Amino acid sequence: MITPVLLCGGSGTRLWPLSRKSYPKQFAQLLERDSLFQASAQRLAGADYAAPLVVTGSDFRFIVTQQLQAAGIDPGAILIEPEGRNTAPAVLAAALQVARADPEGLMLVAPSDHVVPDAAAFRAAVEAGVAEARGGRLVTFGITPTHAETGYGYLELSTAPENGKPVPLAQFVEKPDAARAQAMLDDGRHLWNAGIFLFRACDILDAFRTHAPQLIDPVSAAIEAAQADLGFLRLDPKSWAQAEDISIDYAVMEKADNLSVVPFAAGWSDLGGWDAVWREMGPDDRGVASSDHTTAIDCRDTLLRSEADGLELVGIGLENIIAVAMPDAVLVADKSRAQDVKQAVAALKETSTLQAEAFPKDHRPWGWFESLVIGQRFQVKRILVNPGAALSLQSHHHRSEHWIVVEGTAKVTVDDEVKLVTENQSVYIPLGAVHRMENPGKVPMVLIEVQTGSYLGEDDIIRYEDVYARNESE
Repeated sequence: MITPVLLCGGSGTRLWPLSRKSYPKQFAQLLERDSLFQASAQRLAGADYAAPLVVTGSDFRFIVTQQLQAAGIDPGAILIEPEGRNTAPAVLAAALQVARADPEGLMLVAPSDHVVPDAAAFRAAVEAGVAEARGGRLVTFGITPTHAETGYGYLELSTAPENGKPVPLAQFVEKPDAARAQAMLDDGRHLWNAGIFLFRACDILDAFRTHAPQLIDPVSAAIEAAQADLGFLRLDPKSWAQAEDISIDYAVMEKADNLSVVPFAAGWSDLGGWDAVWREMGPDDRGVASSDHTTAIDCRDTLLRSEADGLELVGIGLENIIAVAMPDAVLVADKSRAQDVKQAVAALKETSTLQAEAFPKDHRPWGWFESLVIGQRFQVKRILVNPGAALSLQSHHHRSEHWIVVEGTAKVTVDDEVKLVTENQSVYIPLGAVHRMENPGKVPMVLIEVQTGSYLGEDDIIRYEDVYARNESE
């Protein structure tokens, strides 16, 4: 059995405004109904695969469980990083966890935000690397390049690839300039580095001890002092903070001499920019890729995406343009500048603009909410509560609330009174009242909440009971 290790972090900058720090691209429905994270988990499921081990941050833990549940997958473990420390500590933590059960257990480490259209072909490539991994090799997967890409690192093979068979790695190559990328494309011995690895837990642990011994003690301590929290395992923050912030490539792979590469030519993208999304969406004969709620008139080589129902995006005479419209932010850029979108995020952060990192929908373990209107002393929200879910029993110091149910049925607690509120009915929550909202039904419940008061921040909350074991800041 192979244990998939899904790395599920990210800063959410390259596909802004759809992807943001609070809701990075792996959770978004970029190309299909399923998110990239769900597609990754499904791709690595089956008779040869154990339940996945997910490494993620505290802010994403409930999104991870909700999306896995929707995909019909039960996780084997979910490790919570107290803070992002890059891929090397994350992989090491996963290897230590896998080794507890089976030191010779096979691990397939993969980012959760990549696109691999042919899942069967990918599983076949993994199978091609199993014998190498069981023999003590560290196996990586190289993507047959389709163009001279300057945004990827490359793998130089010792010999030309043949029929997808594993080939010894000669060396890693950093992201090249255009001329070097074209030369490597013509050479035929260079593949894109996908950052996907297959190895036994004992072999990668030996590699860390040899090449990155400084990581062993802090990450081991973080695992040993980890605390169980509901279905999650929280790594110890104090120990984790001592681990170096470094990638698995720099820490181990570029130093190891026992690497093999499995070539993969069946299609892959890390969706590292809106130009990659344009390519994966399949542009028409004029080079236009568009979503619903868009209209392109005399446009060429252009991406048009509207990410909100009721928001129509129209492009006229555009050429080589990316236009992405969200309810709270719009991106318009030259397609050749797709890699510069992160500069826009940095600029917005400098001015403390909310849209730099915060997503319009605030996802919570019970569902989500979004602000529709914000005034000086009032706020209107739309709230969706999943079937069977419940908000915490809470009160507020500075605001009162009025709830109007528009879909489904709500079970509402206000102090000592508990009642059902159905569609077109409402309930008033006085300032200071202890209250809770639940969805007792089998379909999502939606309500409109009107808040009024002197302070409307999300931190104006006192929790008395919470089934999700959150603190006041979450």
